[in-house]
Amino acid sequence: MSSAAVTVSLDDLKNGNVSFSTLEEAFGPDSLGIIIVKDVPSEFVQLRHRLLSYSSYLGNLPEFRLAKIENAAAKYLTGWSRGKETLKNGQVDTLKGSFYANCAFYVDPSLDCAKPTVEFSSENFPEYLSPNLWPGDTTIPGFKETFEDLCRLIIDAAVLVAKACDRYAGQEIPEYKAGYLEHVVKTSTTTKARLLHYFPADAKAEVAKTDDDWCATHLDHGCLTGLTSAMFINETRQIPAIPMGYAYNPKYLPTLGELNASPDPTAGLYIQSRSGETIQVKIPRDCIAFQTGEALERITKGKFKAVPHFVRGVRPGVSDEENEGGRIARNTLAVFTQPNLGDLVDLEQEITFGEFARGIVEKNTTK
Repeated sequence: MSSAAVTVSLDDLKNGNVSFSTLEEAFGPDSLGIIIVKDVPSEFVQLRHRLLSYSSYLGNLPEFRLAKIENAAAKYLTGWSRGKETLKNGQVDTLKGSFYANCAFYVDPSLDCAKPTVEFSSENFPEYLSPNLWPGDTTIPGFKETFEDLCRLIIDAAVLVAKACDRYAGQEIPEYKAGYLEHVVKTSTTTKARLLHYFPADAKAEVAKTDDDWCATHLDHGCLTGLTSAMFINETRQIPAIPMGYAYNPKYLPTLGELNASPDPTAGLYIQSRSGETIQVKIPRDCIAFQTGEALERITKGKFKAVPHFVRGVRPGVSDEENEGGRIARNTLAVFTQPNLGDLVDLEQEITFGEFARGIVEKNTTK
């Protein structure tokens, strides 16, 4: 097994030129479960920089403003939250702030969430059927527009990755429904996006005793998770406070300066490989990575595997000459493409994605 993530070009995905051996290397039983897509549309870089800057602006808003975009009834799977998840040791996670949005707008711009079904209603499954809660344009100008534009671009690429997976599955899995994964990714109104703000480490805090201090080891439960590279910001030098002069409501807030690299080279995304190795994966800024989830593993009957992964934080006090004394935040975006609530993820046991997801949500949320 290679210790490096597999990279393919968007054009090769469009033209159906990604080989089955490449897909096996990226997603198969001995893989890292991740593929990096290069040569994405040029606007991706600008959208990524703006939205990840907005993650710091959002995380540093006053508490009273953040409270307006919290949704406890939806178990915080729409809008803002901090300190609502538990880590594997049972400790409440206050190290990161999270903003969730439904991506039903990809299918229908008029939708703010999936439409209720007979089995799943807004009353019994608000986690997926609660409308989005956006910070208004008078708070963070252009937030919703930037968020949606970047998610659309990422989902467009996910559709092409799914199409490549379908080609493979059609040959390798008996009675596989042709085009199923592409259809799921392209037509789902339950896809979720999560903008993350990992708060700067407290200089007085103890160094974490575990590697997965910023995001505990876990499996994604969707099909393909689209990931941007992380943006590291020195929030001492790039203060993420909305300038007073912006009261006239411009189209966008200024983007924040991005560090060339994390001041702590050990910080970032790690994947636990099949052989038991823990491997750090770095995503280039102009690329999109796609990671396998449990729904994909079930749909492909184990041909493609979901892999455990975690995020290691910047250690308190770690700095270099350029960033000495700085408070370093890490921002990133994850887009979880997943089936509609009524779509089957396990054909043999007839388990729908809604049933599967409900169990995951209940396990991961504080009571």
